[in-house]
Amino acid sequence: MWKSRRRWLGLAAAAGLVVLSADPGFAATAPDEASVRRVVSGFADKAGYPGIAVAITKGDQVLYTGGYGHDSSGASVTAKTPMPGASVSKSFTALAVMQLAEAGKVTLDAPVRDYLPDFRIADPRGTRITVRELLNQTSGITDGTFREKSLPQPVSPAAAVARARDATLAAEPGTRHHYTNTNYHLAARLVEVVTGEPFADYMRRHVFEPIGMRATTTINQTPRDLPNTMRKGYVYAYGMSIPAEEPARFVNGSDGVITTAEDMAQWLITQNNGGKAANGTRLVSATSVTAMHTSSDRRWTYGMGWDNDQKGRIHHSGIWFTYTADQLLLPGGYGIAVMGNSGIGLANEGIYALTDELATLVTGGEPQTGAPVRLIVDLSLAGLTLVSVLLGVRNLRRTRHWASRLANRPSWRLALRLAPRLVPLALLINLPDLLGGLVGGGRDITFLQLCYYSAALVAWSAVATVMNISVLVARVVALVRARRSPEAPPVPEESAQLATR
Repeated sequence: MWKSRRRWLGLAAAAGLVVLSADPGFAATAPDEASVRRVVSGFADKAGYPGIAVAITKGDQVLYTGGYGHDSSGASVTAKTPMPGASVSKSFTALAVMQLAEAGKVTLDAPVRDYLPDFRIADPRGTRITVRELLNQTSGITDGTFREKSLPQPVSPAAAVARARDATLAAEPGTRHHYTNTNYHLAARLVEVVTGEPFADYMRRHVFEPIGMRATTTINQTPRDLPNTMRKGYVYAYGMSIPAEEPARFVNGSDGVITTAEDMAQWLITQNNGGKAANGTRLVSATSVTAMHTSSDRRWTYGMGWDNDQKGRIHHSGIWFTYTADQLLLPGGYGIAVMGNSGIGLANEGIYALTDELATLVTGGEPQTGAPVRLIVDLSLAGLTLVSVLLGVRNLRRTRHWASRLANRPSWRLALRLAPRLVPLALLINLPDLLGGLVGGGRDITFLQLCYYSAALVAWSAVATVMNISVLVARVVALVRARRSPEAPPVPEESAQLATR
């Protein structure tokens, strides 16, 4: 079989095709390789992902690790290609804290202040936030009360704790679930203070290496601390994938893990094996793993670094602006991890759709690829941008007729008529907050990050703003001139009707 596979890959490479490369060390119950290739390539083509890495496990066995496509240097993506786990990193941070809890160094229901004496926020209720509430995202801190992406970015977990002093709470600690990276920035610093070593060092010595994840690390800030072996990811616009550097963000504890498909396979095994790695090393007890996988309150589904869905599956997605990732544990013992080198965007809120398709495949179903929604949305926005230009040009050309027709109207009525021209400007200014609230569930996003998220949306908003402001200014100037003229020249009735539109 492998000889025929290599022959197929050689022919595909010679033909210049993008192919799926896979680790030949499959277990006997591995999913059909051609089917995996079909699912991954179909998703990549539909969603605009130049490169994707995949890991599939069952129990303590690696069934599949492989890569599809290429990175931004043109090199093939393989099971060894380093990619960010993004917010999948939270499950690693939670495990580190659980290790300290099992060692008796941390009590989950004790106040964070017991372990971080420097922890202060601008809300007296902050003294009651517990370690568990950081991990299950119920501290009361939200992106709305502390805009962690918009603020200056810290360079270390210690600096992240200092920055959090301006945070307030949206709810009493422990009463509502609000997802925010800040909780896990604080958790990373807690690990540092309790253990007396940098978070990255602790993770390497007590989590990554014991599992066998020797190609995995965690970083403080993007893009400054990214490994030299990791290439730029992509942003998407109008059907094109454009290489781009990740915006500057503090990510350690929340979304700073850089890993590979091979290493993620070992992580999935550890999770599905009750905290014991494939090599026999136990990182935490099965009880702790269950606690991380399970919500402590029916009001939310989030455990500690893991979430649950209605199908009984345990998962966590991860998003950067140039990469996305996802991990999924199925009730039957399967584990799936995927990482792609295209970022979050309008009509692409992550790569979890591929995880779902692979889950359908490994459990005997038939995945459905679906329509290229991302492309359809961007082309629709391109159409709206063109319409905005055409309407703007038409209105500019009719400015004189418009002013001649309305020059004698009261100023307040003219102001009301022109005021809607300011709406696109107001929308453009508030677009980050609107998108963060309507699409992002209240998450913080800067204007630069919004350009990564949807260049097509920003382009339409900007073009509509420019055209409407141009029409507004032209009409005001024309009105002033018309009123200053001794008598406005008569305007043909047909032209006058058009001009007032």
